[in-house]
Amino acid sequence: MGEPLLLALDQGTTSTRAILFDRGGKPLITATRPLRQSYPQDGWVEHDAEEIYAACVAVLREAVETSGRDAADIAAIGVTNQRETVVIWDKETGRPIHPAIVWQDRRTASVCDALREAGHEPEVSQITGLLLDPYFSGTKIAWMLDAVPGARERAAAGQLLAGTMDSWVVWRLTGGAVHATDATNASRTLLFDLEGQDWSPQMLTLLNVPKVLLPKVLDTADDYGQTTADILGRSVPIRAVVGDQQSALMGQGCIHPGEMKATYGTGCFMLLNTGTTRPVSRARLLTTVAARVNGETSYALEGSIFVAGAAIQWLGEGLSISGGPQAAEALARLAKPDHGVVVVPAFTGLGAPWWDADARGAILGLTRDAGLPEIAAATFDAGAFQTHDLIDAMRADAPDCFGEGSELRIDGGMANSDYFVQRLTDLTDVPVRRSEFHEMTALGAALFAGLASGVYSSLEEAAAIRPTSKQIRPNIDPTERQSALARWADAVPRVRSRQNA
Repeated sequence: MGEPLLLALDQGTTSTRAILFDRGGKPLITATRPLRQSYPQDGWVEHDAEEIYAACVAVLREAVETSGRDAADIAAIGVTNQRETVVIWDKETGRPIHPAIVWQDRRTASVCDALREAGHEPEVSQITGLLLDPYFSGTKIAWMLDAVPGARERAAAGQLLAGTMDSWVVWRLTGGAVHATDATNASRTLLFDLEGQDWSPQMLTLLNVPKVLLPKVLDTADDYGQTTADILGRSVPIRAVVGDQQSALMGQGCIHPGEMKATYGTGCFMLLNTGTTRPVSRARLLTTVAARVNGETSYALEGSIFVAGAAIQWLGEGLSISGGPQAAEALARLAKPDHGVVVVPAFTGLGAPWWDADARGAILGLTRDAGLPEIAAATFDAGAFQTHDLIDAMRADAPDCFGEGSELRIDGGMANSDYFVQRLTDLTDVPVRRSEFHEMTALGAALFAGLASGVYSSLEEAAAIRPTSKQIRPNIDPTERQSALARWADAVPRVRSRQNA
C-alpha cells in the first residue's frame, strides 16, 4: 500500500467529476462527465437523478483506473455537491418518483410569496438563517409530494426517501445502507434549525414535509459508510459530505473568523467565515453552516450573485463577440478610461443583498462614442461591483470579522482573467488572493475526508494544504473608484422591479 490518496467526488450543476489527490493536495487525475439539464416549463429546471448517479460511478472508476493505483490506496472519498437540488426516491426500488428539481428552479415561487405575505419570513429566518425563496429545497420536496399521485401516502407509510444530491449519491454508493446528509447541506433546505442543529419541527409543519423522508444529519467530516465493492473493486470508506460552496471555503483554507472566499462561475457565491458565532443578518444575507467538525459548528454569511461568468458568456452569445472570455477581456482592455457605461446583468433578477427576482438587466450611460469595448469593460466591472455590495453588507452584519489583514480569496473561471482580478481589487478596495489551482470545491471535500480518515490530525493541518497563491492589491485612484461606484449605485435602482425597489 502506497501513500494514502483522497478521492473527491464533485457532483455539480453542469458536470460531475472525480479528482484524485495525494496527501499534499496535489491533483493526480481528473475524470469528468457533462450533465444535461431539462427545462419542461418556463422557470423549471430538472436533472435526471439516475444519470447523475451513473456519472458518479463512471468518474470514480475512471479516476482510479487511469491513476494506475489500487483502490486500497484510497484512504477515503469526500462527496461535494450542488446544494438545494433535491430528489425523492422509492426506498425499496431506488427509483426516483420525479426528476430532480434543480436549485435554479422557480416553480415554488408562488408558495414562497404566499408564506411571505402571511408574515412567516421573520420566523423562517430566525430558525433557518435563510429567506423564503424557491432556491431552497423544502418547498421543492413538498411540491413533488403533491404533484406525484400517491406520493404523500407512500411517504407517510415510510416507503419514500428524500434528499439533496449528496444524500442520493451516498445512498446509492453504499447500496442503500446509509441515508444521511451533513450540516452544510441540511442548512440549505429551509427545514434545518441552526441552533438545534437538526430538522426543525416548526419548518417541517409549515412546509408540510414529513420528517420520515429526511436523512440523518451528520458532521461534515464523518462516517458515511462504504461504497459497495462492485464500484471500485473493493469497498472504499466515504468520510465527508459537504455542500459545494462550503467545500470551496475549506479548499481556500478559510477556517477562521474573517476569512472569506468568492467562487466566480455562472454566478458568484461569496462566504465569510464567522466562527462559532451565528450572525444575524440585517442586510438580507444568508446565514449558513460553514462546517461541522467533531460536533462543533462554524457559521458563515453568504451572498449570492446570480450572474457573474454568465455575463461574460452573454458577450459572446448576445453581442456576437467571438473568441470566448479571452477575446472579451482583450476587447475590454481597449475601452476608453472612465467611459461611464454601466451594465447591470440582472438577466434572472438580482441576488443578495437585493433579492429581486423580477429585476431585469440594462446597459446605461451609453454615449455616441461608446461601443463594444466599453460594454465589455462594464460587463467585467459588474462582477466587481456586485462583490463590493456583498462585502459592504457583510461588513455591516459582521464588523468584527473585518480588519487590517482582510482579503478575498477567489476561484472559479473568472479568476483566470488578470483583467477582472485587477478590477475586482480596484473596485472593492480589498486585496484579492488567487490560487494557482482552481478546483477548490473538490479539494475541500478531499481535505474533509482526509480529516475524518486520519490522514490529517487536525482541521488546521488540513486547511494548511491549500495551494500557493498570489495576492493582488488595489492600484486605482480613490476618486476614480468612488466615481465608478456612484454610477453603479445610481444604475441598480433603475432595473429594480416596482414591488421590490
